[in-house]
Amino acid sequence: MTNVVYFHVDNLGYGELGCYGGGILRGAATPRIDAFATEGYRLANYAPEAQCTPSRTALMTGRYAIRTGNHTVAVAGGESGIVAWERTLGDLFSDAGYATMCMGKWHIGDCDGRWPTDHGFDEWYGPPHSYDEAFWDTDPWYDPERDPVSYMLEGRKGEPVRKGERLTYDLKLGIDVEYKRRAFRFMEDAARDARAFFLYFNHSLMHMPVVPRDEYRGRSGNGDWADCLLQLDGDFGELLDKIDGLGLRDDTIVVFAGDNGNEEMLLHRGTGGFFDGSYFTGREAALRTPCIARWPGRIAANRTSNEIVHITDWFTTLLRLCGLAVPTDREIDGKDQVAFLRGEQEQSNRDGFIFWNGERMYGIKWQNFKMVMVDQTYLTDPALPLSSPYVINLVVDPKEREPFNPVYIHSWTAAHFGRIMRDFQGSVAREPLIPAGAPLGHVPARKRSEDRP
Repeated sequence: MTNVVYFHVDNLGYGELGCYGGGILRGAATPRIDAFATEGYRLANYAPEAQCTPSRTALMTGRYAIRTGNHTVAVAGGESGIVAWERTLGDLFSDAGYATMCMGKWHIGDCDGRWPTDHGFDEWYGPPHSYDEAFWDTDPWYDPERDPVSYMLEGRKGEPVRKGERLTYDLKLGIDVEYKRRAFRFMEDAARDARAFFLYFNHSLMHMPVVPRDEYRGRSGNGDWADCLLQLDGDFGELLDKIDGLGLRDDTIVVFAGDNGNEEMLLHRGTGGFFDGSYFTGREAALRTPCIARWPGRIAANRTSNEIVHITDWFTTLLRLCGLAVPTDREIDGKDQVAFLRGEQEQSNRDGFIFWNGERMYGIKWQNFKMVMVDQTYLTDPALPLSSPYVINLVVDPKEREPFNPVYIHSWTAAHFGRIMRDFQGSVAREPLIPAGAPLGHVPARKRSEDRP
């Protein structure tokens, strides 16, 4: 019996945790997460997508978000999200007999047919979109009698999703306590029934408002951000303790990962640490976030690698680690990283990837080189399309400061960027992209032709 706990951290910059060069430099040590890193495999070149919704759909489906029509953040005001045809980790683990729970933000579907409980999860509790909506009540121009009202939602497989409490600023501050309570009960029930489980735990930090709950307020002595870092470390430590207390440590794959780069909004701003930029861009701070995986005796311990691993790879790799089949009836971008994580090979099974921000292709990464097509450092900067892309060597220019004055032109890298692009274009020819806003019943053309008698 192999359990999976995927602990997803919102807007976690590369430079926040102690084991990634932050910690006390950010005002608070992160001892539990740092210790966890010594027990598992720490990825220094783990690539999410540039925004929350694209990253989360890429994880759940193993497919670039541009394929699923979820390549930009979903907002309130209209039906959006993954189509019914998509197969998520929730679907596949559930089909294999696992107990499944999604706790916290889903953000890849906001109507019937697109909720977590429509995609394999036995139960879900969380906001329909994101935590920005917690700010509504603090806005003097907001009128709940006139304007939309955001609620926490709760669902069970086979039942309609129900409204819970209003999502307010105060509720958001303590919401992770409720997430833990429900998640711990879920694991207890699964352990009692000797049933394998998949827990997709979406912590609310470090998404704005980055403000701590009362038990952590003032503990760091370095303000709200550092207090929240202590809170994140403490909550993750409690989850690990619960796994140990249930006697499941050796039988549970635990992944700790960010969903995209650092928060940029003033007062809630994070940091990319060694790298410049923020989420919603193509800079390295947007394309790297912490990721650590532990499975005692099966995933290599106390190891760090700068090999590229993409968020889609977790889809394929988790299924393989658990002995489950990866779908073959659709384009899957995730690479099988099992041998790499076991320490059986030094190189990742991925040497690059394409990166987008919304519908716009921002560039391609190959090993330590990046071909940039759109120049943008921070969310608040203009996005500047380039008539002639440039190549960055991230080993010699990690801050991406000298794109137009390089020592070496590296024009030979075009062969590798071109290969990655051609592979993607070939996949799109086999299976057209699902358009943004596609109706629930949309099925890509290739699948429809296969289903015809």
